[in-house]
Amino acid sequence: MNAYLDSLFSLDGRTAVVTGGSSGIGRGIATALARAGAATVIVARGEERIRETVEELRGYGARAAGVVGDLGTREGIQAVAAAATEPFGEPDILVNSAGINLRPPYPEITQDDWDATMTVNALAPFLLGQRYASGMAARGYGRLIHISSQQAHRAFVGSGVYGASKGAVESLMRSEAEAWGGTGVTSNTLVPGFVLTPLNARLQEDPDTIAALAARTMIGRNGLPSDFAGAAVFLAGAGSAYVTGHSLFVDGGLSVH
Repeated sequence: MNAYLDSLFSLDGRTAVVTGGSSGIGRGIATALARAGAATVIVARGEERIRETVEELRGYGARAAGVVGDLGTREGIQAVAAAATEPFGEPDILVNSAGINLRPPYPEITQDDWDATMTVNALAPFLLGQRYASGMAARGYGRLIHISSQQAHRAFVGSGVYGASKGAVESLMRSEAEAWGGTGVTSNTLVPGFVLTPLNARLQEDPDTIAALAARTMIGRNGLPSDFAGAAVFLAGAGSAYVTGHSLFVDGGLSVH
């Protein structure tokens, strides 16, 4: 083992909660945090996918547990917040990756579409952060990590309410960075490009669009959940103590254009 690298990146002794941790980017991040040493709680709606994810992580020798929960209501969010502390205690790291992506044509967006999207994508990160960050500050260490989107910065493939929710998340991140500054708690976002995940399965049915999106990157391909491993471990670890209020683009250079 390299003691210097451990001092920067090891998550041994830390506890993480990852919402949306059973699929897509959330699963990629949960896997990285667990393999870096964090006892990791997977929060998602589907019990079977949670079980599969937890078994995979335990197969790596990691400590992992799952919580079935629905972040679509205030009551559901509060229930998740409490249940996620049961396996390993209060978290040192919170990753808000759960999200929904409702994209009817803009004139057809309903109030229900707005409320559903904002609850899962923006209210849940706020309430979970409120629930956990005070304890993080009291212990002198905490990492709030949000998954944002290109749509927080630019209109892109029909942003709709989803884009508005991700803009809210980035503003929330800056507010958290300000609120918890100096306590050992940081808040940052990871901004994906187009990543091949179940959340955008419908768009993946159009191979021409997928190829065009890949061509817009500097790397020449679309993203994979595993592309977020290194950035997530960095933001979760001791080595990022002076990084807060920051949006880190993990997008293959898509946003450079």
